[in-house]
Amino acid sequence: MSTTGNTPAQDAPATARRAPAGTATGAPLRSKILVTGILALFTAYFAVPVLWVFVASTKTASDLFDSFGLAFAGEFALFGNIAGVFGANDGIFWRWTLNSLLYSVFGALLATVLAAAAGYALAKYRFRGRELVFGLVLGGVLVPAAATALPLYLLFSQIGLANTYWAVLLPGLISPFGLYLCRIYADASVPDAVIESARLEGAGEGRIFFTLGLRMMAPALVTVFLFQMVGIWNNYFLPLVMLADEELYPITLGLVTWQTYQSRDVGMYTNVVTGSMLSVIPLVIAIVVLQRFWRGGLTAGAVKG
Repeated sequence: MSTTGNTPAQDAPATARRAPAGTATGAPLRSKILVTGILALFTAYFAVPVLWVFVASTKTASDLFDSFGLAFAGEFALFGNIAGVFGANDGIFWRWTLNSLLYSVFGALLATVLAAAAGYALAKYRFRGRELVFGLVLGGVLVPAAATALPLYLLFSQIGLANTYWAVLLPGLISPFGLYLCRIYADASVPDAVIESARLEGAGEGRIFFTLGLRMMAPALVTVFLFQMVGIWNNYFLPLVMLADEELYPITLGLVTWQTYQSRDVGMYTNVVTGSMLSVIPLVIAIVVLQRFWRGGLTAGAVKG
């Protein structure tokens, strides 16, 4: 006679099958907690110095040494410190800011255009020695910038460009990493069929590149521009080697010269800290403004057939 109820022997396999499911659910949960913890540590590692600089910029010179670094002091002196930065040394911080903007924005813009043109040519044109040129570019990525600073100084001294704006601008026009990224992105995002169609319509190579190639490579160009701008803005060693006139200094080098004055003027320490905080603002603005172009370009490239 058959029965409708389940026997213990029938229930046992079902229980055994449910046990691994619970274990599998617990494993991803533990992995998520571990990954979240690691990301939180990295976030704190990068955020705490920025937080310290901002908090320190709100303190007086005495509070900087008498209070906890990550806690606000009794007197909020941020606006007074900012006024002190722009008023020190006859307002030379304004000049340093304009110099940094010139070096980084103008240099990064030209470097991006050159990297885009070279990367597009290496990706879409077939010529003898193409892979050799690309290999040399990859080799240039591995060369540290400090190793080329002294040879560049000797070269620029021979041609009379040392201690001029060109001594910092011209080296910033070369971006091996940008060329590498543009070559890879152009190869993947600019279809050969589009180029051939444009040629059949009578468009020249320059027009094809500027009207079609640059638009399709927009996400890579924004990435190259941001990397190059941040690299030039934070560059310290090259201006130190090339420049002797304080009127030509970028912010990075100018703040270091102020730091050497601390033995004679303790208040200069406040100017250095506040100037460091102000030097971060243009980079934050650039990233926030360009982020929508970056994401928009990636989305547009994803829906193209």
